Amino acid sequence: MIYEHEIPVGSKLYFGKSAKLKREIENSASQIFEKEGFKEIVTPFLSYHQHGNIAEKELIRFADGDNHVLSLRADSTMDVVRLMSKRLGRSIANDKWFYIQPVFKFPSLEVNQIGAEFVGAKDLSFGVDISSSVFDDFGLSPLLQICNINIPNMIASKFDLDIAIFERGEIQKLFALGVSWLDKLVKVENLEGLDEVINEAPQDIKSELISMKEMAAKIGYERVVFSPLYYAKMRYYDGLFFRFIEKNLTLGLGGNYACDGAKSAGFALYTDAIIDTILKK
Repeated sequence: MIYEHEIPVGSKLYFGKSAKLKREIENSASQIFEKEGFKEIVTPFLSYHQHGNIAEKELIRFADGDNHVLSLRADSTMDVVRLMSKRLGRSIANDKWFYIQPVFKFPSLEVNQIGAEFVGAKDLSFGVDISSSVFDDFGLSPLLQICNINIPNMIASKFDLDIAIFERGEIQKLFALGVSWLDKLVKVENLEGLDEVINEAPQDIKSELISMKEMAAKIGYERVVFSPLYYAKMRYYDGLFFRFIEKNLTLGLGGNYACDGAKSAGFALYTDAIIDTILKK
């Protein structure tokens, strides 16, 4: 029996203090975005193209009047980029967009996000800078994790490994290979460890590690760790990416990606996790 006051598991209800805090976080972010030259976009709740970016099992699907499959928005990034390049690009000369809207995943998960896409950009530092500005407004200083999805992909190819090893974090299978530089790579967390592996790694891996080091140097954020073997679940990331973490919560995530031939960069802040973190403090 479902009572009238019940809400589905995974759905969100904000009231009183939490609702006020949600509005304050969104207002803070929107002001920062506008100051940095971003314009706001609100995309449709329903989409025809989510299945190309999100695992099918995560989609909440429907059919339109012509029986074409569509889904409730499970990700904002690709919809924003495609709408700009295919529908609005000719009439609006702008490549920096932000959005404040939820995404939905099967069976009833609702995730409130504050995100931005910089179409045509490769430099991710804007995402870290804007995120940290929002965190500063609310007294937060989460750990920044710098990653590079090319590294696990290249190692999987080089040693004929299943990429699922990285998805599941089965690092013992990497130690079993008996490769000195790879053993050190598994243990990398700080700049000193990263430099040590850079000196020993093959040239193709070395260049990807150097890009991680350069990103850390550019942003100047204090609480940084390097996770070169962390594998993101985002299908479209194709290079550097980052996460902001507070204990077991991911407060923000961003990375490089390509859409319709355009190299771009974007990120999202997870409003629900930020609110939980602030209230616990």
